[in-house]
Amino acid sequence: MRASLRGRLLGLALGATVLVWVATVAVTWIDARHEIDEVMDAHLAQAATLLIVQLSEDIEEVETEHAPLLHKDARRVAFQIWQDGERLRLHSENAPNVPLGGREEGFSNRTVDGKGWRVFTAWDPSREHLVYVGERSELRAKLAARMMAGVLAPLLVALPLLALLLWVAVRQGLRPLEALAADVGRRDPDNLAPLDAGRAPREVIPLIDQLNRLFGRIAQSLERERRFTADAAHELRTPVAAIKAQAQVAQMAASEPTREHALGQVVAGADRASRLVEQLLTLARLDTADRAAFTACALRGLATEVIAELAPAAVARNIRLELIDGAEATVRGIPALVQALIRNLVDNALRHGATLVRVQVVPGADGATLAIVDDGPGIPDAERAKVLQRFYRLPSAREGGSGLGLSIVQRVADIHGATLALRAGEGGNGLRVDVAFPPRHHPAHNQDA
Repeated sequence: MRASLRGRLLGLALGATVLVWVATVAVTWIDARHEIDEVMDAHLAQAATLLIVQLSEDIEEVETEHAPLLHKDARRVAFQIWQDGERLRLHSENAPNVPLGGREEGFSNRTVDGKGWRVFTAWDPSREHLVYVGERSELRAKLAARMMAGVLAPLLVALPLLALLLWVAVRQGLRPLEALAADVGRRDPDNLAPLDAGRAPREVIPLIDQLNRLFGRIAQSLERERRFTADAAHELRTPVAAIKAQAQVAQMAASEPTREHALGQVVAGADRASRLVEQLLTLARLDTADRAAFTACALRGLATEVIAELAPAAVARNIRLELIDGAEATVRGIPALVQALIRNLVDNALRHGATLVRVQVVPGADGATLAIVDDGPGIPDAERAKVLQRFYRLPSAREGGSGLGLSIVQRVADIHGATLALRAGEGGNGLRVDVAFPPRHHPAHNQDA
């Protein structure tokens, strides 16, 4: 069962209050006992002094050993007068017959007949009479207890009232959060408008700001998905329609050559549709790429694998595909995505009229650069920004494509913190694509990983 914020706040507030009260009561108890001891000790000393002043030679004429009790608490206070400290001459009715203390003057704590006493001992000036004035220890404890009862009684009455007031205060204080939850709960799934923070408390505004930013990111993501879905549906409709048309031509063909040609077009259309679907799936994977999967990527090794994979297609098109000699360069990234980047760049060069495609890996202190250079028709300056957009194709493209290759390259570069640059190839002819990867220990990589 999840903890309630209201209950947690109420518990913390009450707990802090009770803790402060307990500490206050403890300090009050200690202070009260100290003050009571000071006052009662002074009383014992004063009583002993009065007894000594009243002593005279007439004590021999005292007929009784017992002084009367004049107060209810007098049963807990007693005195004794001993002649020469050895013969009991006078004592209160509640005093025992044995000495309450020792022969040394001053205060002491004694236990007589199983009862605790606080005793003050004094000699008269002639050192003939030893006076003991004692007080039962329990009297002091009871006085302190009465005092603490007077302190605690209002607190025990106030605690339930304080709990009720705190509960009301916490409930009122959490109303803005309840209103915010109700506002979010009433929204339709497609309502991503920002929340109104006009009347919200200052502590709630950061939460509202973060929710509004989240709504904004979700809205942008949904809009991208809608555009992507619409464009993908449009792009898939064309090859599917072409495949269907060619299949119908093959069905109705009167001659074998016509049928073979139509079936060849069906196969080519299926290849284009397959490549389009593959690129769409690649884009979908890029949107959920996990940067925690970053590891060391050997650029030259990945480029070698891609060239070996695409070499048959280059030979079929009579295109020269080369990997320039050089040292290995290691960057941090997701190997499968880096390989997809290289594959799309090389495949684009093979499909757009080049006769020579060179791949080069250049290590450096500031990272590593992957360069793909071809001698094809190139891309005009005005079109270089547009070709990075999804589904954009050059009007002069010789071979039909989906317009997703370079957008995939751009997305992979963004994920890896790399910089993508398009410019003219050697001698101003063809196209050169440079992908500059940051150093392996770049801060962005450390954060991503």
